[in-house]
Formats: sequence, C-alpha cells, structure tokens
Amino acid sequence: MLSKKVEETLNNQVKLEAYSANLYLSMASWADKEGFPGASEFLYEQYNEENTHMLKIFQYINDREGHAIVPAIEQPPSNFNSIKEIFEKTLEHEKFISSKINELVAVCMSETDFTTVNFLQWYVNEQIEEERTARTILDRLKMLGGDTAKMYLFDRDLKDMRTIN
Repeated sequence: MLSKKVEETLNNQVKLEAYSANLYLSMASWADKEGFPGASEFLYEQYNEENTHMLKIFQYINDREGHAIVPAIEQPPSNFNSIKEIFEKTLEHEKFISSKINELVAVCMSETDFTTVNFLQWYVNEQIEEERTARTILDRLKMLGGDTAKMYLFDRDLKDMRTIN
C-alpha cells in the first residue's frame, strides 16, 4: 500500500511522463513537416516510449492500492528552429526528468517504501540511457558543421537508431 505522499508524487510523475510524450509528439510533427523523416520516426518512437513509461507508473499506483489520476497536460511548444535545437531541448528535458525521478526515489526512501524504490530503479537506469542518447545525437550533429548533404545522411541513419550504447 502506498502512502499518500508517495501516491501524490507518483501521480505527479505520471503527469511528467505524459508531458514528455506530448513534447516528443510535437517535436516529431515539426520534424515531419520540415522534411526530416528519420528524426520524426525517431521522435515518434520516443513518444511511444514515454507513453509506456507513463502507463507503467499509472498501473503501479493502482496495483499498490493507490488511485492513479489521469492528468491535465500542458501543451508543449510546437515550433523549433532546427533539429539541433530539438535535441538540445531533449537533453535538457531528460536531465529534468532524471532530477524528478531522483526526487521521487528520495520521497520513497523517506517514507521507507522500498518496494517503490525497487520499482523506480528501472527508471533511474532508463534516464541514464535517455541522456546518453540525446548527448550522442548532439555530438553527431556538431560533427556535421551545417553540411546539408551530411544532414541528409544523418537523418536517414537516425530513423534506425533506437538507442545508442
């Protein structure tokens, strides 16, 4: 059974994961509209992944005798200046989500809810991967130096990139 404090914090994380999904959906739409099919496909996949993250927490709350709440979600930005900006914002957002997951773990520790701490370890590890992927994509974008031919190849390769190890 979840304490009210843990339940409230988990429900807040549900909202953050839902926002993350919508942010990636918005980025995917922009990339699609701007002619970056690889980036849009990659970002649509990120959207699906964030929805899965949200649903996993949502179901966990109910499984632990809490009450998962469907959140109202703020509209994410819909216009971007470049693919590079999208991935800069992605890295910034993933670092923010990492900090929120860490805060959630701290709340669970303070409530001696070690079951939820254990559940959240998957998210802690996932955030390491998410940040690393965004950093790697940014590093590769920097190597392009504005070369449009290279950008075409980068975009083509990005659609096949699920995670970067």
